[in-house]
Amino acid sequence: MNVRGKNISVIGAARSGVAVAKLLNAQGASVFVSELQAMDKFTGAAHEFEKLGIATEFGRHSERVFDAEVVVLSPGVPSSAPVVSMAIQKGLKIVSELEVAFWYCRAPIIAVTGSNGKTTTASLIGRILSEANRNHVVAGNIGTAFSAHVLDLAETSVAVVEVSSFQLDHIEAFHPAVAVILNITPDHLDRYGGSFDDYIKSKCRIFMNQGANDVLIYNNDDEVTKQQASMLKNSSVRLAPFSAERPLRLGAYVKKNKVFTSLDGRTEELIDVKAIRIRGQHNLYNSMAAALASRAVAVGNKAIRQSLMSFEGVAHRLEFVRELNGVRYFNDSKATNVKSVWYALQSFDEPLILLLGGRDKGNDYSLLVDLVKKKVKAIIAIGESADKVVESFTKLTRVIKFKRMDDAVEQAERLAQRGDVVLLSPACASFDWFENYEHRGNEFKELVNEM
Repeated sequence: MNVRGKNISVIGAARSGVAVAKLLNAQGASVFVSELQAMDKFTGAAHEFEKLGIATEFGRHSERVFDAEVVVLSPGVPSSAPVVSMAIQKGLKIVSELEVAFWYCRAPIIAVTGSNGKTTTASLIGRILSEANRNHVVAGNIGTAFSAHVLDLAETSVAVVEVSSFQLDHIEAFHPAVAVILNITPDHLDRYGGSFDDYIKSKCRIFMNQGANDVLIYNNDDEVTKQQASMLKNSSVRLAPFSAERPLRLGAYVKKNKVFTSLDGRTEELIDVKAIRIRGQHNLYNSMAAALASRAVAVGNKAIRQSLMSFEGVAHRLEFVRELNGVRYFNDSKATNVKSVWYALQSFDEPLILLLGGRDKGNDYSLLVDLVKKKVKAIIAIGESADKVVESFTKLTRVIKFKRMDDAVEQAERLAQRGDVVLLSPACASFDWFENYEHRGNEFKELVNEM
C-alpha cells in the first residue's frame, strides 16, 4: 500500500506501536502516535519518535487521532476502546500492526496461532530453519514486532510470525503462505464480550485470505479447530492436519510411538516420540505442527529431526529453573489460561506444588479437577484471583493463599519434599502484580535461584 503523504494515526506506543510508526514513517506517511498512558512509562519510545520527527501525544486520545485516512491499532488496544469506537463511527479504515507489516513483506509467511503453544511452535520452526541454513526471522506476538523486520526480508527469506487473536481482529489482506492453528480453547473472553464464538472467529481469520497453493496446518484432535478447518475441504487451500490419536491419510501422526508424515503421496517415519527433547503431549503437537510447517517451505527431514532432538523449549514455558534438595522447580509463567495449565500438569508424574492465580480472565477451573486430585499435593493461590482459586480447589487438595510472590515461593520450598516438583503455572494474566508474564516468570526464577 502506498502511504506516502497520507495521515496515519497509530494507537499505542508499546513495542508494536513503535515499530509500525517507524515503518510507516520510513514509507513517507505523516504519522501521529497517540498513547492513553502517561509519557513517563514510554520515555524510550518518546525519544525515538522525537528523533524521527513523528508527532505524538501521551495521556489522552485527542481529536487529532481522527484526522487520518488510516488508524493502526497496537494489539494491546481493545476493539471496544472508546477511541476505536469513535474511529469506526467516523468511517475510518482501521487495521492492525500485523496488517501493515504484511503490506511490505516480500517473504513467504508462516503464521502460527492457537490458544496455547504459539511461542514454542514458532520458536521451534525458527530453530529448524536455522538448522537448514534458511534465512528467516521469528517475530510477532513472540516479542519483536513484525513491522520491525519486514524491510530486511528478501523473497528468499521466510517470515515466521506468531499471531494472536488481537492481531487478527483487524486484518484485511494479511495472507500467510502457511497458516498453523494449534488449538482453540476459551481464552481472552474478557476482550470478546464473553463470547467463545467470537474468539473462534477471530482465530480463524488467519486463513481467510488463503487460496491455491497455500497450506493450512491444524490440530485434528482439537474438535473446534477440526470443525473450522472442515469448512475449507471444498476450497483450493491445501490442508495438512496432525494427530497424536489416529493415523491420517495426509499430514502428521503418531503410530507405535513414532511420528510419521504423509505428504505429496509419500509416507515417511520422522522421529521416535521419545527422542523429542521437549516434554509433554502438548509439545508433541507443537513438534508435529512445526515439522509440517517446515516441510511446507521445502525443509528436509534431517534438519527437522535434528532440531526436534535438540530444541529445549522457550523461556517461561515449562522452563526448568533448578533442582534443590531433590526438588525441581519449573517456570511456566506463560500459562495464562486454564488449558495451558492442563497441558503442564499432564507433563509431570511427580507430586506437584502448584502456584496458581493472577488476573482472572473468566476462568473455569473444572477442567483441572481430575488432574489436581491425581497430581497436586498443594496449591499456593496468588494474585487477584487467589480467593477464586481457594474456592475452586479447597475441597480437592491443600490450598494456601499468599499476597506476595516471595512468600509464595518460600512456602512452596517448605512444603516440597524430595522428588516433588514446584510449578509456577498461573492460568491467569500477570497484570495484577507484574508488567507481563516475563516479569512474573523472571521474579519467580530469581527467588528460586536465591534459595
